[in-house]
Amino acid sequence: MDTPYAGSHADTPPAGEPASRTVPAPGSSAPTPGAPTPGTGAVSTAGAASGAVSVSVRALTRSFPVPGRHERVVALAGVDLDLAPGSFTAVVGASGCGKSTLLTCVAGLDHPTSGSVRLLGRETTALRPGALASFRAAHVGMVFQEDNLVTCLNARDNVALPGRLRGRRLRRGQVDAALARVGLAGQARHMPSQMSGGERQRVAIARVLAARPQIVLADEPTAALDLAASQDVLEWFDQIAAEGATLLMVTHDPAAAARADRVLVMAAGRVVEELAGGDPTAVSAAVLRAQGRKPVDAAAPGAGTTPAPRRESPDALTAGRADS
Repeated sequence: MDTPYAGSHADTPPAGEPASRTVPAPGSSAPTPGAPTPGTGAVSTAGAASGAVSVSVRALTRSFPVPGRHERVVALAGVDLDLAPGSFTAVVGASGCGKSTLLTCVAGLDHPTSGSVRLLGRETTALRPGALASFRAAHVGMVFQEDNLVTCLNARDNVALPGRLRGRRLRRGQVDAALARVGLAGQARHMPSQMSGGERQRVAIARVLAARPQIVLADEPTAALDLAASQDVLEWFDQIAAEGATLLMVTHDPAAAARADRVLVMAAGRVVEELAGGDPTAVSAAVLRAQGRKPVDAAAPGAGTTPAPRRESPDALTAGRADS
């Protein structure tokens, strides 16, 4: 089994400061302890209690020119973010808030207008395209709304593909073990066209489980799945983070976001609030606040939502629910 990479130059907080902190924006008041953290321009250190940092984003901006007009659309307006190894962080917000743009910039699939991204201590925004692609293949796993499987490869070969791309082929036993973990031991030779949407997304998760990247980035991974398949995906994300990877998930679903350790709420290209995971109602209220809308009274009949289950030990989780 591959040995996880240990970044030797990971960023650490300044001496004398706590490892997990939120720095208020200039002119703002300090957050109340234990309260959700609003804050334009705040530095989110979600899950960084140990002091080690796997993902560090500083002053990240991204804007796009409007064809035929002398103006630009701002997608990111100065995002600062630190994520620790073993943390599971969700980013939520209304459509157009910049959450997917943030993920693609962190992944190196898009280049920011300004600011920097450091992954495992390496400033990836300074890398040339070839070096960036090699770094991403070696250390980053991606899960998308669409499974992004190679249609001409069967399930086993799709899971093995990241190892081939990074020049370290996975053993067949590793690949088959990953497929077994997601309940697809009997479908290893199936082509993507022979599998349901939920099964294809399981293959995408197995690809991450087999490759064991240090950083996993997921963009709306449950949006196209039914409830049972979505819960499977979120349980496997719990496992991935519990095994030490840094997981950053973008989603529009408050219930999915609440499965994370920490939830970051975005609006107008900024992180405007940070809160603990576990309560879908609290996440929904935070998203509404970010849009300037009044949250539904939690005391009103039918307004409550059962809190999402917290992370369990990987040994306690079982995969392989049948897709409906």
